[in-house]
Amino acid sequence: MAGALTMTACAKDSGDNSASGDDGGSAGECVTAQAPPPVEASSDEREAATDVDASDLKVALAFDVGGRGDASFNDAAAAGVDQAEEDMGVGDTTESTAAGTESEDAKQQRLTQMADKGYDPIIAVGFAYADALKAVAPEFPDTQFAIVDDDSVDEPNVTPLVFAEEQGSFLAGVAAVYKSQNCHVGFVGGVDTPLIKKFEAGFVQGAEAVSDNVTVEVDYLTPAGDISGFNDPGKGNVVGKAQINKGADVLYHAAGASGKGVFEAAAAGDALAIGVDSDQYEQKTVADVKDVIMTSMLKRVDVAVYDYIRALAEDDLDSLPERFDLSVDGVGYSTSGGQVDDIAEILNGYKKQIVDGEIEVSATP
Repeated sequence: MAGALTMTACAKDSGDNSASGDDGGSAGECVTAQAPPPVEASSDEREAATDVDASDLKVALAFDVGGRGDASFNDAAAAGVDQAEEDMGVGDTTESTAAGTESEDAKQQRLTQMADKGYDPIIAVGFAYADALKAVAPEFPDTQFAIVDDDSVDEPNVTPLVFAEEQGSFLAGVAAVYKSQNCHVGFVGGVDTPLIKKFEAGFVQGAEAVSDNVTVEVDYLTPAGDISGFNDPGKGNVVGKAQINKGADVLYHAAGASGKGVFEAAAAGDALAIGVDSDQYEQKTVADVKDVIMTSMLKRVDVAVYDYIRALAEDDLDSLPERFDLSVDGVGYSTSGGQVDDIAEILNGYKKQIVDGEIEVSATP
């Protein structure tokens, strides 16, 4: 079926930033596409690297805004290091968090201080570190660096850890339509950047793959250059409420710590929500609203960070994939809470079609 699926988001150039679609309709009426052939879910489990010795490594995490405890992107990176400590005996770790309004000099200073103290590797969590890393990495040629979500730093001691966010978000869009009662869903992006556009693109394509009738709201909390959109739950709440007032009853956010506000809006507005990056149903910082989190689009930053540390310990960086996509479970969806158990077969069917190349998901809206 999906060889012909070359859908793109059809967001209007209008004030409400919503994609076109018929109004209303129940979930049964909303789904207009035939479900993909059923497939068995993979039962393969990743093996812990308990036989790998990383005791010589001193790992530094340079967090993006929000830091450890953001219940999202940074927490996922932290989880990868924590697991590496447990399984591989990482010798020492440190971490530092970016401020929302800090300068490039501050980012460079953070990375430089970590390198001066002998930390190796240094993992920069987020594309915001790209320019700083371009300046710092050549100054420390014997130190290994990694950067999450950026592949623009062309230095021999820098490893990019990048993902197919659009593929996981496609599955989120499918799930949203299957669970929507209004045939009306929403996407809340933290900052209007090419990276977050990948989440939007996949989500809208997934929603439109299963429905000719769905309406998709699309809003961003801040424009490019203003990264406060990743750490403003209040603004996330306001935008989430606005989408619900327009009729959306399933909201998907890619907004970092601002996602807590989206969840709170969903809880107050009798809607459902889809988390991002980590399994947010299990995150303590959003435990009071976890019942509205029907699933999360898993961006396995934890897996990428863990595998990077393992590869360094084994002196085998070439073993890392060029991109963490659905084929290596670098992205996916969570099942905590059981709210998508009834459509897991459908989601796995779409996953197989993407992995097999029958569906090509665009990275741009």
